[in-house]
Amino acid sequence: MGGVTDTLQSASLTRLITELSRLPGIGDKSAERLALHLLRTPKEEALGLARAIEDVRANVRSCTKCFNVGEQDPCAICADATRDRSTLCVVEQPSDLWAIEKSGAYRGLYHVLSGRIAPMEGVGPEHLTVSRLLDRTREGVREVILATNPTLEGDGTALHLQQKLESRGIAVSRIARGLPSGGTLQHASRAVVADAIGGRRAVANGGA
Repeated sequence: MGGVTDTLQSASLTRLITELSRLPGIGDKSAERLALHLLRTPKEEALGLARAIEDVRANVRSCTKCFNVGEQDPCAICADATRDRSTLCVVEQPSDLWAIEKSGAYRGLYHVLSGRIAPMEGVGPEHLTVSRLLDRTREGVREVILATNPTLEGDGTALHLQQKLESRGIAVSRIARGLPSGGTLQHASRAVVADAIGGRRAVANGGA
């Protein structure tokens, strides 16, 4: 323990641990382990990680149409003339979009909400990209697929969007419940995601 304690007296290492502990799901102990791992890692490998972070911050941006992330605006999906522009698939995060794309089961466009409605956390529709989604329905969209995650907040978000969209005469469907309750798209297998998209169903009025 003495060696670790002495090492932690290094200002630069303490700073690295502090920065790592700010990452989602990384506590103080995990941050310490990661920092010590990076300290033991070959210099070029560790610097490669630093350069990758720098490149992402410099080159990756949010698509002004769908709010996916990529190195061009509009993103590659929005710019693809072969996509079905009459269908929008609504997801919470870019990682959910990536999961659906990997399944190969969908060839329409997307809309990323950048979160989900979570009143207990102070997140309302105004904090998401809901207003832009409603604007996009004026661009020839006939169906909106609600692919929010099957969690309490995800279902609440889907219900809110369903009510807004149906009031505008837009057909609304919900992905099938192939995903376990409380699960997320990004952690599901390609087959499960493909089944969820392929088995989507129209939602009944008043419920998601």
